[in-house]
Amino acid sequence: MNGKKKNILNLLFLAAVFGLTIYGVFKGEDLHAILQALKKVKLWYLLFGMIFVIFFIWGESIIIHYMLGTLSIRTRKRTCFLYSCVGFFFSCITPSASGGQPAQIYYMKKNEIPISVSTLVLMVVTITYKSILVFIGLFLVIFQRGFVNRYLTGILPVFYLGVVLNVFCCAIMLVLVFHPVLAKNIMQAGLKLLVRLHILKNKPERAERLTNSMDQYTATAAYFKKNKKVIVNVTLITFIQRFALFFVTYLVYRAFGLSGTSVYDVMMLQAVISVAVDMLPLPGGMGISEKLFLMIFPPVFGTALLLPGMILSRGLAYYSQLLFSAAMTVVAHFVIGKPKPERVLFEQQSKGKSI
Repeated sequence: MNGKKKNILNLLFLAAVFGLTIYGVFKGEDLHAILQALKKVKLWYLLFGMIFVIFFIWGESIIIHYMLGTLSIRTRKRTCFLYSCVGFFFSCITPSASGGQPAQIYYMKKNEIPISVSTLVLMVVTITYKSILVFIGLFLVIFQRGFVNRYLTGILPVFYLGVVLNVFCCAIMLVLVFHPVLAKNIMQAGLKLLVRLHILKNKPERAERLTNSMDQYTATAAYFKKNKKVIVNVTLITFIQRFALFFVTYLVYRAFGLSGTSVYDVMMLQAVISVAVDMLPLPGGMGISEKLFLMIFPPVFGTALLLPGMILSRGLAYYSQLLFSAAMTVVAHFVIGKPKPERVLFEQQSKGKSI
């Protein structure tokens, strides 16, 4: 299946999930009451919320720019921002955010950034991004039992599943990175087993692609070992980036003139939703995110403002992010690589380094 057909299918799937989500959320609800509640919000809080959404996207671009710099590749910050927007747009419209990084690699390649470099950078971004969710999930499970018992009793199976899936995903990535030889042997043995069971055909090019893929993990391991300070800095930036998006829900809470619930509780509840839905095969966690919000936020927003609160929170954190990144992706399509590709300077070549 070529890329254009795949994108069309992803958009159709997104539209179908969106339609079902709208139907499920608003079925049987008093739309007039919802509109009246929305008219009373303080708009400047929502403006700040949009700024934090853009800051969330910008945060990843700073990481990309910073990491490329550590590899002696000079890029413009505004170009990295476009890379980030492309990634978030395709992540928003594809199941499990699977389309974000391939699209970013494509646009980086248009600016003459080698695939080996972009893959390395984005792999580190993914590992740190997932690691923050793992930290949040384990922190709540181990140290915040009171919080869990107060707010999450109705969604504990989904929350625990999200924690387990994220831990499992991070563990696999870390094994691949820090034990590349072991991981390579396991993957090759698994491929041979699938061929032996006639699940896959014996194609030499498949084994070659697997070897090339494993080489990327080897390069990532080498980068981790040589750039520990960089990894610490990237993790700190990612932590701030993620919580900036969680803070949007608190701004929505304040936009309704509500008070009494701490910023910590509101942000951690939003973080719980991210932990629970991150690994599910739905674009942007659409549908399940709205359902979980309605299940765990009643103590915060109350019955009357729960649905309006969900609409504004998801509208800012996901749907505005989708629209903004879509617009910037259009800009990226016409700007990146045209008419003159941004020249990539490989200082490491003159220093005898290799990426």
